[in-house]
Amino acid sequence: SQNAVLAMGIVSAGTNNSRVAGLLRQLGEFYSKEAGHMFCVRIAQGMLHMGKGLISLNPVHSDRLLMNPAALGGMLVLIHSCLDLKSTLLDKTHYLLYYLTCAMNPRVIITVNDDMEWRPVTVRVGQAVETVGQAGKPKTITGFQTHTTPVLIGSKERAELGTEEVLSVSSVLEGIVIVKDNPDYEKEEEG
Repeated sequence: SQNAVLAMGIVSAGTNNSRVAGLLRQLGEFYSKEAGHMFCVRIAQGMLHMGKGLISLNPVHSDRLLMNPAALGGMLVLIHSCLDLKSTLLDKTHYLLYYLTCAMNPRVIITVNDDMEWRPVTVRVGQAVETVGQAGKPKTITGFQTHTTPVLIGSKERAELGTEEVLSVSSVLEGIVIVKDNPDYEKEEEG
């Protein structure tokens, strides 16, 4: 049961999911007299509310195209230590939990200019769509919402610039994105 509690924490890390939070609260009341179980429940609650919902455990980046081996290794250290919890995390090697920091990534997109000063930009966030092999310049997201940066994105979401006023230096909008003015942009005249 301790492994199941920790698995809920790993899967829901950084989501602030209310259903998982309720389950962990109930498990905390049920196992209030057992120290090992309470330790696992508290760790799972910490993972659930990681960074107040701004950080998640994610070994992939660049629109889920590339994998960070250090992040994957950090998650595997924790998962393998859960095979024998009584002699690892619940004994003298509880510091193995620190390996999870390799896999912690912010879920936020922040746009900055060339001088690294924050610059609010309109972005569209929606479900990622595979566009490999399609002709022209197809839309990379569907069912999008328009926000102004900084903005949170989910694990299977993608963001694209919502205005042609600026150009991003990188092709993938994740983390901190450097934007520059579009020299070809002409502002529409009103009236």
